[in-house]
This record gives sequence, structure tokens and C-alpha cells, in this order.
Amino acid sequence: MDRIADIWGPRTPHARGTVWPARVDRHLEEGVAEEDVERWVRSACVLCSNGCGCEIAVRDGRMVGVRGVATDVVNHGRLGPKGLYGSWAWANGADRLTRPLVRENGRLTETDWETAMGRIAEVSRRLLAEKGPLSHGFYTSGQLFLEEYYTLAVIGKAGLGTPHMDGNTRLCTATSAAAFKESFGTDGQPGSYTDIEHCDAIFLFGHNMPETQTVLWTRVLDRTRADDPPRVVCVDPRRTKVAEEAERTGGVHLAPRVGTNTALMNGLTRELFAGGWVDEEWVGRHTLGVEELRETVEPCTPEETARICGVDAGDVRRAARIFGESERVLSTVLQGFYQSHQATAAAVAVHNLHLLRGMIGRPGAGVLQMNGQPTAQNTRECGADGDLPGFRNWSNPAHVRELAELWNVDELTIPHWAPPTHAMQIFRYAEQGSVGLLWISATNPVVSMPESSRIRRILGGDQCFTVVQDLFLTETAELADVVLPAAGWGEKTGCHTNAGRVVHLSEKAVEPPGEARSDLDIFLMYADAMDFRDRDGAPLVKWRTPEEAFDAWRECSRGRPCDYSGLSYDRLRGPTGIPWPCTEQHPEGTDRLYADGVFNTDPEYCETYGHDLLTGGTVTPVEYRAKAPAGRAHLKGAAYVPPHEEPGDEYPLLYTTGRTVYHFHTRTKTGRSRELNRAAPDAWVELSVPDARRLGIAEGDRVRVESPRGAIEVRARIGHVREGAVFAPFHYGRWDPDEVAADGAPRQANELTMTIWDPVSKQPYFKTAACRVVKVADGDGPAPAPTTTASEPAGGSVPPTRGGPEADTSAEPTATPDYPCDPAVTHEAPGHIAEVAAPGRS
Repeated sequence: MDRIADIWGPRTPHARGTVWPARVDRHLEEGVAEEDVERWVRSACVLCSNGCGCEIAVRDGRMVGVRGVATDVVNHGRLGPKGLYGSWAWANGADRLTRPLVRENGRLTETDWETAMGRIAEVSRRLLAEKGPLSHGFYTSGQLFLEEYYTLAVIGKAGLGTPHMDGNTRLCTATSAAAFKESFGTDGQPGSYTDIEHCDAIFLFGHNMPETQTVLWTRVLDRTRADDPPRVVCVDPRRTKVAEEAERTGGVHLAPRVGTNTALMNGLTRELFAGGWVDEEWVGRHTLGVEELRETVEPCTPEETARICGVDAGDVRRAARIFGESERVLSTVLQGFYQSHQATAAAVAVHNLHLLRGMIGRPGAGVLQMNGQPTAQNTRECGADGDLPGFRNWSNPAHVRELAELWNVDELTIPHWAPPTHAMQIFRYAEQGSVGLLWISATNPVVSMPESSRIRRILGGDQCFTVVQDLFLTETAELADVVLPAAGWGEKTGCHTNAGRVVHLSEKAVEPPGEARSDLDIFLMYADAMDFRDRDGAPLVKWRTPEEAFDAWRECSRGRPCDYSGLSYDRLRGPTGIPWPCTEQHPEGTDRLYADGVFNTDPEYCETYGHDLLTGGTVTPVEYRAKAPAGRAHLKGAAYVPPHEEPGDEYPLLYTTGRTVYHFHTRTKTGRSRELNRAAPDAWVELSVPDARRLGIAEGDRVRVESPRGAIEVRARIGHVREGAVFAPFHYGRWDPDEVAADGAPRQANELTMTIWDPVSKQPYFKTAACRVVKVADGDGPAPAPTTTASEPAGGSVPPTRGGPEADTSAEPTATPDYPCDPAVTHEAPGHIAEVAAPGRS
């Protein structure tokens, strides 16, 4: 079948409380048959946060295809279009970086590793001598391996002592982590993908799951197409496939005005109180703050919510009733909530709904604050995002002392005197020159960061020495002073943890091209060049291999919420990934957190003492201890405030960005897949039918979209976004000359977005910006947007999106294995993944 045209593959519907049937998806390079494959190498897909277990096909030393693993608990053998067509095809590209590059006389020229690393070490030593560790900044990714993140964290925190470390996870998943900390005391996904099999209703808040986590949506479809489907409630300003399923199952599609999420959530929360749907006894035993929350949301009647959000008051009541009367609700959350003002307040409000109903920690009643990237969870766990490794609290001296003893360094070396520096501030320091060395690994901020022109100026200036390690000469690498060629997925070994806490081992399948090295080896080379030492004079970083790094991380995580102490490479070579915490007491891992109703809020265990959701002001340790949380969750609320930038006469529309199913981030990989690139080859914007009619714009017309910060010129799709909103996919940069407008006009969505962030999570706004749209020229055909997704045209004769013969795949039903955590009705069976709280918690 053509999985470009049929994104989610054939249905395998099943009844509530039963195991999701297995189906093995496979795609091989054109001209390669299964019998031609020399070996299959175990891994997991890294082109979304779902973390689907897979195997890489190898022939003649090349990756030539991929297939799903039927025994894996995450995907039961399925893969999505990005995994099938884009996970491996990029590796064979002729434009891979194969040798280090250094800038000479304004141009990047090839050199050897010793010269490139010698230049980095020279600058690093000079800056340390002149300015100290605050002169160094690191900006990493959500796409490296656990072992690499942990090594980077040790180098940055114990070798250099800089607080300036973050990842592009700040752009996609920082609010997920922040919301967990505010409500439950520490980071860590409380729910499980198996909740889909057992819920009565599914609420998707700002989460276009059919395009961002395709296999997870396949899992949802196989329940909603059964005889006893859960009702779906969709919160999204576009008519996505989620919205269509909401209508089909008798649920609700709430399409709020862009930037009004918190107002909508306050309205839903008030209705739980008004409807008598709050489990008062459970709330009294397991939470704090219910009366303050009740007072905050009391003014938010359905009518007031409708006025602010532009939704129907009756729909608000219907959605609240579904939540209030269902026995088991699963909620999922993503960028529609995360990349907006009041992001953390809106995400925490989802937790509030579940806590008020006592629906957490049991099958079918859970929360999935999703990630946007495959290893975003590892960035957060290992401390490469700035936080302390193991979900430790930088404000807790005992936690800092633990790390100092583990690494055998002075406590004062580890930066803990102030909050970790978030990415938006790191780039500000680089702009000012106080950060004199900025090391960027496996990410492309010139395309992905807000206000693109500003990022180009920062990285193109001479006030900051920039190092970039990546697979290709990206838009960011083109501006670097040193470029280091990195090995990619399938070319190195390491672990990664998905949004559901499931840990996979990805084995090396092929050699990287030329002189490219793994990110782990690059970081180790820097540590050696800098000669970082512990207090006894021994090398600070004591491992040389991925497995040794993993074993070091196991010890760092021991006793913390993300406890890996029961895991090993040998165990991860088994039939499935394993969710943490995994310990000697719970060797099969932990499917759900907080099944006992005890949360990680004890002052000696928690990761943060919390913040005011409205202002971002921190709660002091003394204030926090005075609350005596004693394992109870925090109910927190915030009044709605309007977005920073609202429409007006000059800019009458609201601009919002997002993703499409066929591409991942800035297309460094997926743009090099023929099948995926043909499906969505160029940038576009989406307008509603009324807005397009008013502006005199037809399908395919070239339009100019302007905000106070910049402009893009792309073709228009007349689609299903709500009136007053303009949607643009953010994936498209300028690395392919054929993809630049004929007049050289920019096409990067983030030319228009703003350098402002949520007060708690520090996640920047990508969902709210005032804009205007003007027609530039008549179109010579339809927009390049797909027809198979939320970008479907509202009308007209637009050719359907197809993959063609090259996209042929197989999807083979197979005997469904006895997964250890399926279904909930057999949760007493031996071998079931324990539904218990993290060990070691007070």
C-alpha cells in the first residue's frame, strides 16, 4: 500500500479492555526485496516522540529499509510515514558532512579533527581564563542519545561549571516538564499509551496527533472504530482529523481563538465544580489548593468563556459533561498549548481536571503531556536542558551534594546559585557577547527559533564563536566558525526514551560516512582536549563507550523518579522497550505513575518548589515547606490574560505555526526522503474560506504574510483553519535553492514569530502573532500543502496527495504477543508492568 496516501494504514479495531492487535509495517528501498536484506538491526524510530520499536535493514553496508517490531509495547509493529520513508533514507545522501570544517578568511574549509578540536579548545581555554565558565553556552537537541546527553551534562556542569545549557526541547516540550513539576513535584509522564485501550473518552488539547504522532493516532483509531468507541474531544483552531473523529464519536470540537487556551480551560474547570463532578473525598486526601482554584475559575462561566474564546457556550458545557460523567478519561497535550502565552497555566489546567476527578494512575485515566522530539525526555532527565540530572532540585543543597559526590567535584563547581539559563536567554547572551562560545549540536535554530532574522544576525556576527555538530551543512552550520561531522541514527549505539518513559536501545547498523564521529565521541574528544579532572586528579569523564556511559547514568538516576538502575544493555536487547522507573523491586518497569495517589511533592524529593503561574515568580523553599505537601499534588490556577500581541487595524489576523505529517522539524532528514518531500515539497499558509474571500485570495495564489518582525511569501491553501487565524508549517528553510521564491523572498515561518516566552516554562510563543496577508500574484496551481491531513483544501479540484510506486509498503497482521502491560483487566497477572509509584520517594 501507499502510506503517503494512507497515512495510518489498515484498521484493526478491538473492544475496550483488550490488547491492541499487532501489525508489522515494512518499507524497503526500491529494488530491494526482503531476501536481499543481509541483517536486521534492532532500534527505535526517532522521527517523532512516540519511539516505535523497529529494525533497520542492512545490505552492502547501507541502510536500505525498516520494519516495525511486533513485540514492542509502544507500537505493536506499526510505523508511520516518517519512520517508513524518512528514518533511514537521509543516511545515503551525497551531501553528508564527512570532514570537519573551520572558517578561514570568511569561508568554511575542510580540515582534520585535531585542527578543528584544537581551535575549539584554544578558544575555550582563553574564554575561561578571561571571563570564566559563564562565557560558555551549549544548545543541544531532542535527537541525541541518553549517553550523549549525560556526557554533555557532566562536561558542562562539572567540567566547565556553566549554567548556560539548554536544548531545542525548550521550543517543543519545556512546558510538558514544567507542568509536571508544578502539579506533581517532578517531571515524568504519569500516564501510559495503554490508557487508550481502557478509556471512555479522549481529550486532545492542542494536539494534532494524526500528524505529530501517527502511530499513536493509529492506536486511537483502532479504538474509535470499534463497536464501543471512546468519545473524542478536540481543542484546536483547525479542523484536524481529530476534530472529524470528535464529531464521528459524539464528542466535541472546540476551536478557540488563538491565544485563549487558559480561558477555555478555566471554563471547563468551573463546570466540573458547577456540575458536582469533583471527587471531593479524593481531592481532600491527595491534593492541595482546591479552594484557591475554585475561586480563580468561578467567574469563568460558559458564556464568558464563549465570549473570550469564540466558541459555543453549549459546546463548553458538553465537553465538561463528557469529562465529568466519564469513568476514565485520557488527556493528551502538545504544541497548541505549549507554544503559547500562559503555556504552563494551560497545561497545568489539564492536570487539574484529572485531579479534581481523581482520574490519575489507573488504567484509562491518565495524562500524556506529549513531547515533540524522540529523545526530549532524555534531555530533561540527564540535565542537558539545564536542569540537574536525575530530576534533582537545583535549590536543594542535598541534591547538589549528591551530584558532587557522584562526580567527585567541589559542590561550588556545579552551577546552582540561580535557575538554569534557558535557550532564549542563552541566545541573548550570545547576542551581547557575554557567551563567547556557543556549541550547537544536532539542531538548526536558524530555522526553528523564533524571529529567524535575529538568530541569523547572532550566529553570523563575530561577537560569539560558534561550533555546530550535525549531519549536513544546515542553515545554522553555514554560519558556524567550526563544523563537526556527526554520525546519525543507525550509525552509532545508544539509548533513547520516548514520551511514555519507554527506554529503547538503538544498535549501530552501519558505519558513518568519511570521518564523521558519534556525538558521544565528539564530546569525549573535547573533554580530553580540555583535560577535565575530578578532585583526585583523575579524568572527570570516566567512560569511553556508550555502554559505560549508560552504566554511569544508571548510578546517577538511582533512587530518583527516573530510576534506570534495573536496566542494562542486555535487558534492552529483549523483545520490547522498558518504561522507567525500573529497579530491582520492579524489574519489568512501571507502566503508570502515582497509582497509589502519592506524588513526588515531598520537599526533600521534589524537583522544584514551584512558581506563580501568572508571573513566573518562584516559590521559596521556606514557603514550599510551610505548605507541607506530604505527597499531595498541587492544584494551581491562573486567571486568563490576553496574548502579548493581538490583532488590530494594521495586522488584523493571528498567525500560528505547526507541523505537517510528512516532515520533522527543519527537514534535515525528511527533506531528503523523496517520498516525503514530494508529499509536501514547499511552504504554504492556510486561510479560512471567509478570510480568503474577503482578501480576494484563491487556492494557490502567492501571498505575502507580514508581522511586525518580518514577512514570508508562499502559496495559499484555502482550508479549515478558523476564521481570523493564519496557519503556517515551520519546517521549511532555505537549504535547497529550488525552494526559495523566485524573487528571493524568505519562506521560513519563524520570520514572523516573536522573542517572548512563557513565564514559567520559558517556552517561546509560536502560536500567537499578529499578521496581515496580501495577495502578491495569481497562482499557477494549488498550494503544495497535502490533501490527506488538516491541510485538506476546503474545495476545488486539488490533486490528491500520493506517494507513487516508490512508496509501496507492506502492513502484515501478525499474532499479537502477550505484552507485559496489556490489558488492564489482566493487571494482576505475573509479569505485568507494575502500576506503582517511583521507588525511593517519601
